[in-house]
Amino acid sequence: MKAFARLYTELDETTATNEKVAALVRYFRSAAAADAAWAVHFLSGRRPKRLVRSGDLRAWATEAAGIPEWLFDESYQAVGDLAETIALLLPDVDHAPDPADDDSLRAWVEERLLPLRELDPAGQRLALLAAWSELDGRERYVWNKLITGAFRVGASQRLVVRALAEVSGVADEVVAHRMMGAWEPDASFYLRLVATGTEDADRSRPYPFALAYPLESAPDELGPVTEWQAEWKWDGIRAQVVRRAGSAWLWSRGEDLLTGRFPEVEQSAPFLPDGTVLDGELLGWIDGAPLPFAQMQRRIGRKTLGRKILEEVPVVLLAYDLLERDGADVRAEPLARRRAALEGIVRSLPGGAAILLSPVVPAAAWDELVAARLAAREHNAEGLMLKRLDSAYGVGRKRGDWWKWKVDPFAIDAVLIYAQPGSGRRAGLFTDYTFGVWDGDRLVPVAKAYSGLTDGEIAKVDAFIRRNTLDRHGPVRVVKPELVFELAFEGIQRSTRHRGGIAVRFPRMARWRTDKRAEDADTIETVRALL
Repeated sequence: MKAFARLYTELDETTATNEKVAALVRYFRSAAAADAAWAVHFLSGRRPKRLVRSGDLRAWATEAAGIPEWLFDESYQAVGDLAETIALLLPDVDHAPDPADDDSLRAWVEERLLPLRELDPAGQRLALLAAWSELDGRERYVWNKLITGAFRVGASQRLVVRALAEVSGVADEVVAHRMMGAWEPDASFYLRLVATGTEDADRSRPYPFALAYPLESAPDELGPVTEWQAEWKWDGIRAQVVRRAGSAWLWSRGEDLLTGRFPEVEQSAPFLPDGTVLDGELLGWIDGAPLPFAQMQRRIGRKTLGRKILEEVPVVLLAYDLLERDGADVRAEPLARRRAALEGIVRSLPGGAAILLSPVVPAAAWDELVAARLAAREHNAEGLMLKRLDSAYGVGRKRGDWWKWKVDPFAIDAVLIYAQPGSGRRAGLFTDYTFGVWDGDRLVPVAKAYSGLTDGEIAKVDAFIRRNTLDRHGPVRVVKPELVFELAFEGIQRSTRHRGGIAVRFPRMARWRTDKRAEDADTIETVRALL
């Protein structure tokens, strides 16, 4: 635990990529296999759900710190992060650590962290007080992050892969593939992860997803249009269907196994040739056209799927790449060859299959693709994907081969009406905002946003909020309605859960409209017209 906390601190205290990789390499070279497995688990974004109620954590930390509740609450509001607040308030350990103490991350996780879920509150209290008394401030902070399920650190999965590849001598793409799918963080997993020349025994394992960079320049700067394949950028759920050893699996980009979630696709997968892996997009689909993502959301998260929802929102997988054919990894082959093989596989499926071919958008000149992009919303698409015909299927984002060319977002001018503090680096600053538009002579909330401003702009808005707070509701402040911002968002839909009757997708602040007064902001009628 101590070594892992030191690693966390090293990663948190630098923004230099090479320094982060070096810290990871040092840790993995010295850690026991079982500890390294849990480190990979947490560093790759996997974490346990909250194990202890927040209210209990606050009460027991207040008790351990020997302070009144109001002081804890004031401290929490200033810091903005529960795990950090507790680590700062607890008294220093009053004894020197015993060198014989078990520093095993595995032991701390498996014998002390995970068992918290099975304890009653009294047992949790005793376990936490004991742990806090054995750890210093840095170690408590990491421990608290694990307990609250909020563990995040400034090292991407790609950096973890780079470090493991350097330690083991195994190629980056092989390590990345072995980290995909379902696995248990134990010593045997870690030894397989860094072993050379070991065949993967998990037949269900998907491949790492290839991602695209946003295109921000003119497309003709990419060279001749004949060197590129254009496709619609669908607004669905990225997924891979894996057909191996007589079985089939459906995986999301978030590495969730989607068994039972989309039975239409799962029932079609057995018709694929054995040893096939397809990359594509799960979409609601009726009469040869995609449904809006709002309809797809009705399927997401449901534990049971009744006949009504299956009939109203049938789902297909639009396949746009072939990653494995006849059991062989074909990701290194050029896109043109993979696409030709993909077309043959999908067209050989029986009629009515829920695996379809994502169409290519033909064009003899860039001007034709410019026009197609402008018409993307008519196809319920977000824009176009541009892929070089000779490109391999890479791991993660690789600049130059794949670009996403999205349509311009919707935009409205709205007034800042509520604000609350951020967390982490932004703790202590008001950075989470609610915006409203006019409905007659009153402002109704239409969106929440927290991204898009520079640090300097955040500081100015924070100062305004502190000077112009009209009321407080817990951490939320009601703000004098004077500041106007242009909000950008990708989609809009009707909503019975929101006071304005609409909900927007992926809202962010495009710019601070210092040239506008509150009365110049948009109306709810203007927003609804975007529907």
